[in-house]
Amino acid sequence: MNLAALRENYQKGELLETTVDKDPIQQFKIWFQEASNAKVPEPNAMFLSTVGHDNKPAGRIVLLKHVDEAFSFFTNYHSRKGAELAHHAQASLTFFWGELERQVRIEGRVHKMSEVLSTEYFHQRPRESQLGAWVSDQSSRVESREYLEQRYAELAKEYEGKEIPKPAHWGGYELIPDYFEFWQGRPSRLHDRIVYEKTGQSWERYRIAP
Repeated sequence: MNLAALRENYQKGELLETTVDKDPIQQFKIWFQEASNAKVPEPNAMFLSTVGHDNKPAGRIVLLKHVDEAFSFFTNYHSRKGAELAHHAQASLTFFWGELERQVRIEGRVHKMSEVLSTEYFHQRPRESQLGAWVSDQSSRVESREYLEQRYAELAKEYEGKEIPKPAHWGGYELIPDYFEFWQGRPSRLHDRIVYEKTGQSWERYRIAP
């Protein structure tokens, strides 16, 4: 396969300073709705980037579960990403909606969500997912697939007909953004890139070169 020859000539849209919303969160919501309307598979899938104790970056796909003034996701606090966020609370999120030739990058500070909100969301999840949160000691070594399935069966029996409590090690995070970059693919690699940067209580908006 000739990877160097793989390329697309993007031409599905444009991004102009005169048409974007002055509020980056509102602009994100507009684009998110358009991605949903376009039937992009899992438009809430986002690449979460963190930094570990060794100052090495790490990334993985997680799912956005709520957005207002913050971007929320849920996970095991004992996971690698949980440990890295405890060490270094700055992180970034990247959304890529290839069907629309769009990307959004968001940077900011992350903190844990309240226990009340985490518990409320936990009980909205499918029962199977609630059990999975107890079964998986996320990111730790596990002896086999059979061990996980056996543990799941044991817990399913233990909690049969009962409410499943939220594990203390599981809950939500909120990323408070201070930087956005909206990217729209354009022909000839002259892509549109509009940045919003937090300055005090307001947002500065400007274009950067492709």
